[in-house]
Amino acid sequence: MLTELLERFVTAPRPRRVLPGVAAAFLVSAGTASALGPAEVPAVDSGETEMLDLEKDELKFGFIKLTDCAPIVIAKEKGFFDDEGLSVEVIAQPNWKTLLDNVISGELDGAHMLSGQPIAATIGFGTKAHIITAFTMDLNGNGITVSNAIWEQMQENDPALDTDQPSHPISAAALKPIVEERIADGEKLQMGMVFPVSTHNYEIRYWLAAAGIHPGMYTETDIGGRTDAQVELSVTPPPMMPATLEAGNIQGYCVGEPWNQQAVAKGIGVPVTTNYDVWKNNPEKVFGVTKAWADENPQTMLAVTKALIRAGRWLDETDDAGYLVNREEAARILSRPDYVGADYDVIKNSMTGYFYFQRTDKRAMPDFNVFYKYFCTYPWYSDGVWFLTQMRRWGQITEPKPAEWYHATAKEVYKPDIYLAAARMLVEEGFILEEEIPWDTDGYKPATDEFIDGKTYDGKDPLGYLASFQIGNPE
Repeated sequence: MLTELLERFVTAPRPRRVLPGVAAAFLVSAGTASALGPAEVPAVDSGETEMLDLEKDELKFGFIKLTDCAPIVIAKEKGFFDDEGLSVEVIAQPNWKTLLDNVISGELDGAHMLSGQPIAATIGFGTKAHIITAFTMDLNGNGITVSNAIWEQMQENDPALDTDQPSHPISAAALKPIVEERIADGEKLQMGMVFPVSTHNYEIRYWLAAAGIHPGMYTETDIGGRTDAQVELSVTPPPMMPATLEAGNIQGYCVGEPWNQQAVAKGIGVPVTTNYDVWKNNPEKVFGVTKAWADENPQTMLAVTKALIRAGRWLDETDDAGYLVNREEAARILSRPDYVGADYDVIKNSMTGYFYFQRTDKRAMPDFNVFYKYFCTYPWYSDGVWFLTQMRRWGQITEPKPAEWYHATAKEVYKPDIYLAAARMLVEEGFILEEEIPWDTDGYKPATDEFIDGKTYDGKDPLGYLASFQIGNPE
């Protein structure tokens, strides 16, 4: 019966789309994607939207002032929400905790979220609530910046760094003697990240630990994650990172754009690496809603997902030469005070495929921000498993778990059935191409060793991955 329903959904003409349930709309078949998606996104002829029977058409979505809020902003500003019959208000939030609390309370219908937030809430680390995602908003997009004084000391420790354009990636090896000297003097280096379950927290920990620097453990009694720490990490809201660094309260930070480029523009710090070098094409933000909201508003959830997919595609659209044709317009929109509120020229750097590590070191980084290509927007189970391994590695998950738990938990949060149903509609409507969606995946990306330490991550083997690390919980 279900198979017949799905076959009708995929092949039969439908003048009006009213689905009996999102979960029944489309299922992922077994297998793996042969490659992680197209690298170029050509223009498509204009399509025509066929309206869903919306349960709710006036919505409020939250975001934090970072460039990777772009899919929500662009879906609004380019009329993709309007095309689906949705009237959407997009509201800046002061911090990640408030954003999550407002989604849980119903003040917001959904939000731009840290990838770790739906997972952490669902397993009860911090606020307990079942949050789901059907849409990954972007890949990459973060950097690790150190103060000018720390950079000068790193150059002294490694003369190869003392050049206008040092070789990349830059590990934390030259930072280690600084850390050890501070400890010997009874101090610890202070570094910022944006939230305990943020990609930024796990990335800066990964970067430090890869060089043998212990970033600290979370325990049942240490919710700050500083047990055994050689470097102390603390939470700082993204827009406050440069000012906090300039004031000397922290000596470095991991944050999304434009707040690394802002440090270069102000002359107060040096980005030493991006998360593209920590883990090539890593998942960054997701669009999150409560499971209860999605269950109550299945047609609306599909409509929102459709609009976000179109926004991601618009952001990554390229011409025949591979030029990102819409990014300058996107940077101008994002620079508005009601969105990111940073200078257009600062936002433009990374959004148009360039990144300044120093004023003398501007590099082409066409994949610094990815919003659609490489099957970016698909909600991969293996992404969820990776975040769970990091929560366990650093003690946020306090007890060992069997491998099956990792897979089952990821499937509670990541909802590819909703994504694929929305994508199928968009293909039929002419807004996206068939080959841009991983229809036949089992939800796990191929194993990869494209990490700064060369470790191999296979989402199907979380316990083997944990056991490969010398710092952190091994199981």
